[in-house]
Amino acid sequence: MNSRYLTNLALAVIGAFVVVVSLAWTPSTFMWIMLGSGIAGMVLAGTAALPRRGLAQRTLDGLIAVLGAWTIVASLVFSGSTVTWLGFASGITFVALAVIGLTLHELSTERVVHSFEVTPGARQYTEIG
Repeated sequence: MNSRYLTNLALAVIGAFVVVVSLAWTPSTFMWIMLGSGIAGMVLAGTAALPRRGLAQRTLDGLIAVLGAWTIVASLVFSGSTVTWLGFASGITFVALAVIGLTLHELSTERVVHSFEVTPGARQYTEIG
């Protein structure tokens, strides 16, 4: 599998998890989840160093790294309902960036598939029997 697909899928799962638990758990517990998701986002964005990720995906990785850093800072600085809503917003943004990355991956895959040219009659098989 392509690394772009795997990292974007992992980011979507992390973002969805953060969105759900932001409104389900207490703010003191959620702050630690938010810290962990920010670290995970930055680790996933670190895969931008891998070759053949493409300019668009590297740009997304840069945005994910900035969002991950902001999520870490917000989880350590704010408290109460503020951290809940900032974490909720970070989770939504993680999911949105992951969907954009998955869409870009799909478009590039489709471009490759449609670049193959099928010519009818290139090979002729004869039946024996």
